[in-house]
Amino acid sequence: MPTPDVSVVIPVYNTLPYLRACLDSLLRQTIGRDRLEIVAVDDGSTDGSGRLLDRIAARHPGTVRVLHQANSGGPAAPCNRGLEVATGRYVFFLGSDDHLGPEALERLVAAADRYGSDVVLGKVVGVNGRHVFSDVFAAGNAVDVSLFDSALPWSLANTKLFRRDLVDRLGLRFPEDMPVLSDQPFTLAACYHARRISVLADYDYYHAVRRLDARNITYHSRVDKRLVSVERLFAFVDGLIPAGPRRDAVLRRHIGLELANLVGDDFRRLDRPAQERVHAAVRRLVERYVTDGLRDRLDIEARLRLGAVTAGGVDELLAVIDQDAERGVPATVVADGRWHAGYPGAPAAWTDVTEVRADWLARVDTVTVSWADAHTLAVTTRSPYPRFAAEAGPVRLVAGPVAGTTLLDATDPTGRTVRTDFPVDRLLAGSAASGQRHPVRAEVDGGHGRGSAPVRAPRLAAGRPRVLRRGARLYGVAATVDPRNGQLVLSVVPVTVGQVLSRLRRRWRRSAPPVARRVPAPLPVPTTSEWARVGLVEGHGDLEEGGAPQVEPGLVGRADQPHHHLGAGRAASDQPGGVRVDVQPRHRAGHAAVVAAPDGGTQVDGEDFAHRPVEHVAVHVGHVGHALSSGGQPVGPNRSVFTRRVGWPRPTSRSATASTNPVGPQT
Repeated sequence: MPTPDVSVVIPVYNTLPYLRACLDSLLRQTIGRDRLEIVAVDDGSTDGSGRLLDRIAARHPGTVRVLHQANSGGPAAPCNRGLEVATGRYVFFLGSDDHLGPEALERLVAAADRYGSDVVLGKVVGVNGRHVFSDVFAAGNAVDVSLFDSALPWSLANTKLFRRDLVDRLGLRFPEDMPVLSDQPFTLAACYHARRISVLADYDYYHAVRRLDARNITYHSRVDKRLVSVERLFAFVDGLIPAGPRRDAVLRRHIGLELANLVGDDFRRLDRPAQERVHAAVRRLVERYVTDGLRDRLDIEARLRLGAVTAGGVDELLAVIDQDAERGVPATVVADGRWHAGYPGAPAAWTDVTEVRADWLARVDTVTVSWADAHTLAVTTRSPYPRFAAEAGPVRLVAGPVAGTTLLDATDPTGRTVRTDFPVDRLLAGSAASGQRHPVRAEVDGGHGRGSAPVRAPRLAAGRPRVLRRGARLYGVAATVDPRNGQLVLSVVPVTVGQVLSRLRRRWRRSAPPVARRVPAPLPVPTTSEWARVGLVEGHGDLEEGGAPQVEPGLVGRADQPHHHLGAGRAASDQPGGVRVDVQPRHRAGHAAVVAAPDGGTQVDGEDFAHRPVEHVAVHVGHVGHALSSGGQPVGPNRSVFTRRVGWPRPTSRSATASTNPVGPQT
């Protein structure tokens, strides 16, 4: 058998809702299956992911290879095992909840062969509003990129194409003693020793998915694992790159991101012993690795918090964090011609912002976020600096790539308050079809130069999203606050079947009567107003496309059991408790029967559709004895059937009413 051009290694652990899309994206690659090898390592999954892998491998025995192992607690071990059996000239690592563009592997391999590159990074885009660092792609395609003079250190995930000769020559493996961040030493070593690193920004190669169903591990429970991993990461960089400007260029990322995140806003939620452990570890790393030159290149907020760590104990650090998270931007202290950020507990060398006064002036606090009208999201911000209007110069707020329209607030005679309007159509146009998060930044351009800073939102309560249409798709638009750093974010997230079902299940749980026996209780039929509250728009829907009925007759079973159709015209036997939700995903029409129940998950003909974009939804309580057709009424033995079309609200619909609630966008 000829050697494949590329082996794709996929570590898999409990990602069943996303795994089929991941594998489908590989099997559809234009590079061709004769040039491709897929090595999937099931790391002790308990949700059926392993069984799905085995089924796919049985269908594609020459392309897909599956390995099973006991759970290892992280991605390092399955990546290493996959690497041991991979045979391709190149190796690519893919997250099992992510997927690739159809031409990704063909383009990556062609570029590596053409340029002689040992590492090739293709453009990464976020799905469902997942944040990705994209600065490295801003300049377009680059044949030869330096690890030390580019934004590459901010993109150190292992989701790249690596030449196998390089991996073998260096003996590269993932450190299994790092519970998290284990891909960074592997990627760093490969990039440090590579003859050439190329970046391709001309195509959406890698789609990084934000898992809407993820049960996020709390900061409290993961902090010790993260501490261990961060300390080992710094030790690895120390042993790989000699001290000097080149090591500082790499450490700037690790200090400004991984280390600073340890003392982010969530630090306040730890118990006192954990705070003491974090403080001690961060202080050791700062004192060992942060040079004066590196300190001055850090983001102001990271610099101030790390400075507070070196200046005192936990209480001094908490005072700085509380200032940002609760009270907002502090006063500016001017003494002997020097500007200092007026934080309590931080030493003068760390609070001096004289050389970055423009960035300091750009630090403003969010006052309100509200819907100015049905199509405009208004963000009002204020600076605490008394001479802001005279010294900051023109001010504007940007949400990702979208610049709003900023004007001085006439109600504030001091000139320190501005309002920025973000048209929703521009937010939607500036977002990927898969959704996007847009962190909000303030920019100034005055006598102290150009500066920018993240816009924080202390004390701002995030509102519920407003559902809006772009083309044939529905999106939730909302202002939220990043819990890690308190930054204001305007999020555009596609509405999925899973979100609709989740709202339905929550409402039915609240309204269902207590169950006295083990027989499932029948579910109540929601009223019209209740449908509105779960986000479904009133109106009967056309659930037919190309003559193929979307709804087929059949018994409605539990959500965790397979659904079997009974055949057209046959009446189903009476059975309590069942709910069927029929959907029309954009890319698959004709058979999308979803079985759902308040105590279970969702299945669509044996396949999970919970996170696919949705256009139409029909909810059936009980049994259906006849297929639905365009506008036709279902015929059932003894149950009422309600259909609702998810679409653009009518002008008279309550969901289209403008809101002026100051805490954020509303449904």
